[in-house]
Order: sequence, then structure tokens, then C-alpha cells
Amino acid sequence: MSIAILIGVHDGIVLAADSASTLTLLPSGNLPDQQSPVPLMVYNNANKIANLLKGEPVGCVAYGSGSIGNASISTLLKDFRLKISAGQEPGFSFDGYSMQVVAELLTQFLVAHIDQLPPNAPKPSLGILVGGYSKGRSLGEGWMVQIENGSARTPQLLRKEHEVGITWGGEAEAISRLVVGFGQPLPAILSSVVAAQQPDTVARLMEMVKVNLQAPIVFSPMPIQDAIDLAEFLVHTAIMYSRFTPGLQTVGGPIEIAAITKHEGFKWIQRKHYYNSEFNRGDANEN
Repeated sequence: MSIAILIGVHDGIVLAADSASTLTLLPSGNLPDQQSPVPLMVYNNANKIANLLKGEPVGCVAYGSGSIGNASISTLLKDFRLKISAGQEPGFSFDGYSMQVVAELLTQFLVAHIDQLPPNAPKPSLGILVGGYSKGRSLGEGWMVQIENGSARTPQLLRKEHEVGITWGGEAEAISRLVVGFGQPLPAILSSVVAAQQPDTVARLMEMVKVNLQAPIVFSPMPIQDAIDLAEFLVHTAIMYSRFTPGLQTVGGPIEIAAITKHEGFKWIQRKHYYNSEFNRGDANEN
């Protein structure tokens, strides 16, 4: 699995992720007790953040399935960038694009690859947090692309233009406890002890819990550097939580961070390289 974070403040947008990728044994359908994927091992050098439009303030961070068929999500994101940069996506124009259009086109691109899978091939479940600036807008936007078992949902705007906050996806138990104030199993636990004749009770309780326990840590005037520091802290927290809980450490590896601002565009803040930068002195922010 993984952890992916998008923080939006008025100064810009920060994307952050770990680098873990889990190799799983998929259900064969032949064994009655094999109902869910079985984790086998973890790689710690996956790439989850990408600049979606070269030269433009648009990027994304992915979580969930690391591939569609034999193609990694990292490669597919760059394929999408190449296609859209070459003007091969109808309905897109560099002169007047919107973040909504980018999210919709990305969804269509990924679904087209899923549709090419053999009928018996496993269908991926993944999420992509897309962040950036619509052409001519002064504030950034965040959008969520979600695909469940090969079926895509309509991309969702994360928050209104003037609102700020944190969005995360993947193995987020540690972040949920820290920021929201309770773990992800809490609603199910409450449901198990509340009478079935009172279906609204759990919803009311959860709303009270959120209001009273959520930590206010993101504010509109937060400088982009502080948002970067916060994103790194949250990813590190998720990594250490995974390290000290039983089982494989499925959140881990180097932390990668990118910042997107109106005037500076997409900039890498922290990233790993599989090549020696001494021999590759091109613009690293474009990859």
C-alpha cells in the first residue's frame, strides 16, 4: 500500500508520499479461504508523485494499486503527460484548461487502459490526488480521482476555492488518529453497540467526535514551507506507525515531496533518483 497526502493552503499545494510498493498474491478463486490479496514483499522505491503538465503548475500523487496490468502507475502518468502535451487529448488546451478537465481526462485515460485488460485479469483499485492551478486562477485546487475494482467514479473537488486543508489516501490509520482524533475502525465499533433501530445515532456521534477531536493544524495564511514541513511530518508518522505495527511494513522508503505554486509552478522539494545527478543535469522539475 502507501500513503499519499495533498495539503492546500493559499500559498500553494504540497504533494507528499512514501515510496513503498507491496507485491501481493492475488486470489485465485480456487481456494475458499483465499478471499483477499496476500502481501508477499515490499519494495521501497516506487514513484508516486508526477508533474502532469510540463511547464504548468499541475501535479498529482497516487496511492493504492501500483499498476494497471503490466504498466506501472508512474509510467502511465508520464504517458498521460506525453499525450496531453502533444495535443492528443480532445477538449484540452494549454491556453485555457481547468483542473476539473485535467482530472476528467486523467480518469478517462486510466479507464481506457483498464478496458484493455483481459477479462480475467485483476481490476485495480487506486486513488490519485490531483493538485494545481486552473489557467488564470489565483488559488489552487485539489481533485480526487478514484477507481474501485476497475470502475471509475466521477472526479471530486476536494474543497471550495477559498478553503484549505489536508487530504490523504492509502494506509492512513496513523494520520487519522493524529489529525481527526480517532482511528478508522471507530464508526464500525460504534455501529456494533448501537441498536439497529437507531441508524442516525452513529452519524450524530461521529459528527460530535469530529468537531471535538479534530486537530486544527492547517490555516489559510500558512506559508508553503510550513505546509511542506507538515506534509513530511505526516508521511514520516505513517511510516513509523507501519514500522512498529505487526506485519510487513507497507508504508516506508524515502519520502518524496513536491510543491505547486502559481508563479514557481511544479517544483520537487525532496525526491529520490535511481541515476547519478552528476550525469543527468537536465531540469529535474520536469520529470
